[in-house]
Amino acid sequence: MTRCDKCNARAVIFQRYSGMHLCRSHFDEDVHRKVREALRETGIFGKGAKLAVDLDGGKNSSAMLYILKNLFSRRRDIEMVAVLVDEEIFGYRSKTLANARSLAERLDIPYITKSFKDEYKATTDEIASKNCLGPPCTFCRDMKRALLNRSSLELKADVLATGDTLDREAQTIMQSYLRGEVDRIFALKQQYRSQGMVPVIKPLRRVPEREVALYAVTHNLSPSDSCPCPYLGDPMIQEVKKNLDDFEGKHPGTKYSLLRSMERLVQLKP
Repeated sequence: MTRCDKCNARAVIFQRYSGMHLCRSHFDEDVHRKVREALRETGIFGKGAKLAVDLDGGKNSSAMLYILKNLFSRRRDIEMVAVLVDEEIFGYRSKTLANARSLAERLDIPYITKSFKDEYKATTDEIASKNCLGPPCTFCRDMKRALLNRSSLELKADVLATGDTLDREAQTIMQSYLRGEVDRIFALKQQYRSQGMVPVIKPLRRVPEREVALYAVTHNLSPSDSCPCPYLGDPMIQEVKKNLDDFEGKHPGTKYSLLRSMERLVQLKP
């Protein structure tokens, strides 16, 4: 039996990038530490704040909401409202949203639900069938982002929290480099401000997706996104993901290095 390097209890994970075996207790502690670091970067939690939380019922957003509730449980000046967006993808989103509602109720967090049909007068499936707005994954992502922002404004939220993990951040950074989209790299900065947009924070941006999945399982968050969305991303995104995972396997810490390089680049911008 492999033991935790910190307390000799049974280990539940080995972090190749740190060389550490961790038990469940020390694993949770490590995840919470990374989330606190990401939150400190925003500089907004020294006083009260209202958070709109993007909750789709998958492992990432479920773990994020659970951790935020845990970290802010004694902060009466921190208010959270979950925002559930139904893109109306047949056979997919209804399952994850059922989990989202269940989790919000379990954690006693108020939530609102928005749907593409109500807001845009068409479902993702209907738009995709007409093939008029390009790849489904692209227009769905942009429409959801716009609806999340609109909902956050309606709620008068100070920030919008999304469940982007270290893997997602690294993939976006690499894709932006490859496409020469430097401005997109600057927009990855937490609390990035743009006219008419609620600032976005990413509490899980320093946590690898594998660790988020383990956290969701060990805390009985019933992640229901094991079935992939039928509208997968474009081939380049999938290839970047595969290559980054392969490189991380050979060179542990690669994804953290990409995130640090982006943070340094952002600091250099006048």
